[in-house]
Amino acid sequence: MSGDKSMPLPEFGAEDGDLAMLEDRAPPASAEARSAADLEAVFDVPVAVSAVLGRARVEVHQLMRLKPGAVIELDRKVGEAIDIYVNDRLVARGEVVLVEDKLGVTMTEIIKPDRA
Repeated sequence: MSGDKSMPLPEFGAEDGDLAMLEDRAPPASAEARSAADLEAVFDVPVAVSAVLGRARVEVHQLMRLKPGAVIELDRKVGEAIDIYVNDRLVARGEVVLVEDKLGVTMTEIIKPDRA
């Protein structure tokens, strides 16, 4: 995705009473070396995860004529990677898997944001 300017979250401490000061701070040099424990404050934040198998463009009159068992052709081929979105942002590609009697998704490629 072009134009994505993501950067690691700054570290907050008791002395950081004014949040406006944080805009001027550069991320710490060890930002890449952080562990999951450093993000514990956001573990309970809900996110929407979507796995997109493919897309199709259908006119309303065609949609209204669909019956149970109808097939809609998608823009992907069998075996092609699916897109995984978190909060409407493409973050990974993966494959559909069967886990017991449920469908699941396994990530095969993480999409890194374009930091241009």
